[in-house]
Amino acid sequence: MNLLCNCKALTNIKVAADVGADPLWCAICGYNLDMDKVEVSDSLKETLRLWIDEYGNWVDWESDILIDRAVHIEKQHNELGLKITEKVKDELNGKYNIVFAPSLMTK
Repeated sequence: MNLLCNCKALTNIKVAADVGADPLWCAICGYNLDMDKVEVSDSLKETLRLWIDEYGNWVDWESDILIDRAVHIEKQHNELGLKITEKVKDELNGKYNIVFAPSLMTK
């Protein structure tokens, strides 16, 4: 087992936002990776944190319903997530297979 997830070796990383979790996951075992232990720059970590802070802004969490323009807001969030995923790929330089998992809450 490696130090980042439950797999023998971390080979696949998924970028996905979720409430209360770092946005990097092992795409094999599903373990939420500690972003501070992944070899990306501090500026990219900050970008990822800002992005996940916006996750779910298209939901009224008290009533658990989608707000007006929810589809548009989620779409923008996913577009930004895809761009950030490209930055993660660039910084990790082919060390891992990186994929993006968009939010599908409005689907």
